[in-house]
Amino acid sequence: MPATLQVETTRETTFDLFRRWGYLQASLDPLGQLLPPTPFPIADPAPDEDSPDTKEARRIYASSVGAEFMHIPSAEKRAWIQQRLEAPFINPDAVTPTIPAARILTGLLRADLFEQVIQQRYLGTKRFSLEGLTVLIPFLDQLFTTAAELGVNRSLFTMSHRGRLNVMVNTINRPSRDIFTKFEDVDPRSTLGGGDVKYHIGATGDFITATGKTVHLHLASNPSHLEAADPVIMGRARAYQERLAKNRSKENFLEARRQVLPMIIHGDAAFAGQGIWAESLNLATLHGYNIGGTVQVIVNNLLGFTALPGESNSSRFASDLAKRLPIPIFHVNAEDPQAVVRIAALAAEYRQTFHSDVVVDLIGYRRHGHSEVDDPTVTQPLRYAKIKDHPPLYQLYAKQIGVDPAEEIAFSQGKFLEEQKAATAANRKPKLFDIRDYWNPYYGGPLRADDDPRTGLDLAEIASLTNALTTPPEGFHVHPKVQKLLEQRVEMGTGKKPLDYGMAELLAYASLLKVGTPVRLSGQDTQRGTFNQRHSVLIDIENETRFSPLWNLGPKQGRWSVYNSMLSEAACLGFEYGFSRDYPEALVLWEAQFGDFANGAQIIIDQFLSAGEAKWGLLSGLVMLLPHGYEGQGPEHSSARIERYLQLAAQDNIQVAQPSTAAQYFHLLRRQSLRKWRKPLIVFTPKSMLRHPDAMSPVADLTLDHFQNVLPDNSVTNPHRLLVCTGKIGHNLRVERDKRKVTDVAIIFLEQLYPFPEAELQAALDQHPSATEIVWVQEEPANMGALSFVIPQLRRLAGDRAVLSVKRTAAASPATGSAKAHALEEKTLIDLALGHES
Repeated sequence: MPATLQVETTRETTFDLFRRWGYLQASLDPLGQLLPPTPFPIADPAPDEDSPDTKEARRIYASSVGAEFMHIPSAEKRAWIQQRLEAPFINPDAVTPTIPAARILTGLLRADLFEQVIQQRYLGTKRFSLEGLTVLIPFLDQLFTTAAELGVNRSLFTMSHRGRLNVMVNTINRPSRDIFTKFEDVDPRSTLGGGDVKYHIGATGDFITATGKTVHLHLASNPSHLEAADPVIMGRARAYQERLAKNRSKENFLEARRQVLPMIIHGDAAFAGQGIWAESLNLATLHGYNIGGTVQVIVNNLLGFTALPGESNSSRFASDLAKRLPIPIFHVNAEDPQAVVRIAALAAEYRQTFHSDVVVDLIGYRRHGHSEVDDPTVTQPLRYAKIKDHPPLYQLYAKQIGVDPAEEIAFSQGKFLEEQKAATAANRKPKLFDIRDYWNPYYGGPLRADDDPRTGLDLAEIASLTNALTTPPEGFHVHPKVQKLLEQRVEMGTGKKPLDYGMAELLAYASLLKVGTPVRLSGQDTQRGTFNQRHSVLIDIENETRFSPLWNLGPKQGRWSVYNSMLSEAACLGFEYGFSRDYPEALVLWEAQFGDFANGAQIIIDQFLSAGEAKWGLLSGLVMLLPHGYEGQGPEHSSARIERYLQLAAQDNIQVAQPSTAAQYFHLLRRQSLRKWRKPLIVFTPKSMLRHPDAMSPVADLTLDHFQNVLPDNSVTNPHRLLVCTGKIGHNLRVERDKRKVTDVAIIFLEQLYPFPEAELQAALDQHPSATEIVWVQEEPANMGALSFVIPQLRRLAGDRAVLSVKRTAAASPATGSAKAHALEEKTLIDLALGHES
């Protein structure tokens, strides 16, 4: 037999083994049923369990903390984590102080008692209890205490339902009576048709750390789509940080990021399973989205509704998705409070030191069902049999530190009961969050008639902006095709050629930036533009340095930020919505590569853009640019799904527009910024019409006073038929009408679909009393587009005139995949609309 190779196990070899794989043998489930220890993947030779080195390494890396950090490629970061983990066991005096045991006990005790009072007083009411993971309260206490010592004075965070009310009371310091009042459901008339359930609503307050510092906390409102709020809070954090960074310097941005701490508190099943979280995680260090690191906390019940971990994630830990980034992951047994606060301090230090994400996986259990109205013993009988006899953590911890908590229990329980009694007498719901001062000039609700600012510019200002937009720096080597475009734009801005959409858009941005308005635009390939139409950033063809003329408009200009986003819709749109929430002065725009790509962000659109004001009283002026138009390119790149946005439109919640000319686009963008009315704006932008002569505008049209919600037809006298349409089909109809010499058909463009411009449309219709027919014409199939929204409005305005429609046949798919079939359909549409065959 061959001789066995003898390898001496050194201390460093042993410790390296546990640093890499110790987390697989850590004792992490407080109930001892799930996450059993697994063998090390590599153990040759196996560690000598009796050696002092093995015992010490196991105590550090395979006890109630499991650390995953050896996958991080940075030796500096690995060494930093290693030192922080090992120091408490080697040199206790060298570690960061943690909050006192008495303060930990108070947090645990108050967390459990708060839940018990609700259980007693509001039996059977949903509250998504924190019981089983009450250690979250001292965890947050330590996190903010350490963060404050390292420069943080504000934290914005979001979290799922589990423990949300508890955090509001015990961390954000909202009076518990405010929460109990929500259970009493007083003053229901104040939220008729709106409002939200108590465990979705946000809260603000001041947290006083163990060292006496103040950290202002804001818990964001969020829907039941658990992870959808993740990119929103990231965008909001970016907005706060940009406010603090008064100029573009790297030092200012770093300092701003040190002061504002973003945090996301996840559920375990949601962290593992929801795609938007994977998208959001990838934003961490991307230019335009970097917020200096986010603290990611998993409130891990080892149970998602009724699904066990093996049914929720395909790997050992719910946190494994985070391994796609080079960031540390710390698993902690939630019934070891001392270990939890130690890791909280480490997480805060790591984020502040390396400006990086860090994940903390707090592993506990769920004492009740998913909500307090379901019975978990039906689906997890063995686990809940054990939970039934398992004491609350505060009792276990009080015994561990040798404290009798009876007096503190009586005091805290009495305070909660007193607050609950006060809530039963309340007659008005409290407001849990505040609105920042920068929102004071802006408002929501119904559109005010006087909020119609002048959007036109004089010719001299347009010429000046044109010069700035078309002049690269000395020695900058512009691509020949782009140089030709710049020359054409000079002609456009000086009146020698009509303006196309690209030039009109840049003039709108430049005019706002010059007077100090920040503009932020992002999307896939947005700097150049999907259709090669924008070129907001020039690239030197010899060294690929980048220059945007919009960076150099004047000494007091607003910040121009334009980013090519990652290939994501949900996370990127959510981020921009969040940014707009805390930067109302800025014009914030997100562009889809094609309009139907916004389908991937439907949750953000449904839950935040269209309903945020009604649910939470929160406003946003975000602009969505959605390329739309039927040009024979198939079902994927034709329709931006106009029908979906119109279905969401009510109570003046959003604006929906399709500007048919370059000048109209210019005025629409400026109106969005100059108004005090802050509502999301959905713009269906053109593709083939970007450079079409019929959609171009003379420079004089940029001097007009306002965006026109309706473009009447003054070119036809005494028509018998009025065609009402929006977008490209209207231009096609005009071209064909002139080609066929049709003289009895007028074409009216409906530029804004919602809020519906009733008075302007009525005036445009009444301009032609001879007309006996009003026909709505659209490119989309009958079950799509604006048809079902517009026809009832037209019937109301038509009087005794017939109201008809021309559209494609109802279809399952938005458009044909055949260019020839498209052309046949388009010809039929035009023939029917004009009433004259070619």
